[in-house]
Amino acid sequence: MEVLKDYKLHLIAFLVVIICELIGKQFIWIIAVFPMLYAMIFGGIISLPKLKILTNKNMQNASLVMMVTLILLVAKLGLAVGPKIDMILKDAKLALIFQELGHFAGTILLGLPLAMLLGMKREAVGATYSVAREPNIAIVADKYGLDSPEGRGVMAMYICGTLYGAIWMSILASLIAQLNILHPYALAMGAGVGSGSMMAASLAPISALYPELSENINAYATTANLMSGMLGMYIYTLFSLPFASFMYNTLDRFRRKK
Repeated sequence: MEVLKDYKLHLIAFLVVIICELIGKQFIWIIAVFPMLYAMIFGGIISLPKLKILTNKNMQNASLVMMVTLILLVAKLGLAVGPKIDMILKDAKLALIFQELGHFAGTILLGLPLAMLLGMKREAVGATYSVAREPNIAIVADKYGLDSPEGRGVMAMYICGTLYGAIWMSILASLIAQLNILHPYALAMGAGVGSGSMMAASLAPISALYPELSENINAYATTANLMSGMLGMYIYTLFSLPFASFMYNTLDRFRRKK
């Protein structure tokens, strides 16, 4: 009830939505930007402590509201999966499984060496073994503890993902979709990285570019997101985290010799 009575927060959110919708979809070169992207940018500016527009209590309430709205969003998208489940399992069963390799290749093989070149130590293991969402924090907390270097790494990436992840995914999805080099279903599966906000930000430009396939795109993305959450837990625990630690130790020995 305290959150519902936070009229200041609701009024600001309402004004941001109205302004963003009035701006509408715009193009920067070939990148389509949508009202959701403006809303995240405006929200970030409004929440700056120096401006003193929102208090810490307002922002805590906003976090609670966001969790509820994400549940509603996932439920809405989940309704698109049921009627399409036979088609998805028939046409993309192996693709949905193997897409988890993309998380491994992108975050560890590319991210970990780059993090070490930038000067990170064991923090690089926690930061790059996954996309650093809530289940990934739990895995690191159980194995190393959040006060460890690995724990600091995964928490740093979780915060960065929360602040910038949806913005980055929206721009990246728009850019790749406009290049027309991948099938829209492949783009949809790529949007399902295991984060509801990132998936929603990615779906907007993809669905806008292929409106006739929007229902199928939502279904593929939601299924991929679910697979990332379920199958990804086992891959992260049994393979990605141990491999990231092994790779760090190997590269660190090489770095010390140099």
